Amino acid sequence: MSDITIYHNPECGTSRNTLGLIRNSGAEPEVILYLENPPSRVELSGLITRMGIGVRDLLRTNTEPYVKLGLDNPDISDDELLDAMLVYPILINRPIVVTPLGTALCRPSERVLDLLPDPQRGEFIKEDGEVVIDKQGKRVGEA
Repeated sequence: MSDITIYHNPECGTSRNTLGLIRNSGAEPEVILYLENPPSRVELSGLITRMGIGVRDLLRTNTEPYVKLGLDNPDISDDELLDAMLVYPILINRPIVVTPLGTALCRPSERVLDLLPDPQRGEFIKEDGEVVIDKQGKRVGEA
């Protein structure tokens, strides 16, 4: 059993890049396809708490359910937002990564590097061609 979990959407480039960075560290995470297997209310609330963010901060705003449900209304409670995310998991922003070092919404994908217990093992180039990790396994742009 892996000590790293990613709530993943394979259709999302950021999620794919994050998964790639995890694997580039030598880890094989537990991959939860959250659109097919959404977290329970307790799990989702726990993830939000561990990330130290508000419910609204995890909400994807560029989706049809967000507009249809009028979730931009600031009077909508956190409980109502959670209800919407459970009914429409596409509203949950991703990827969420859980490791022994913490839990975070990994946007941008490089954010996962702060959560990984093991260093990168070699070069990593994001899908858009951006070099994130050099051939020596060092983060590009780090001193």
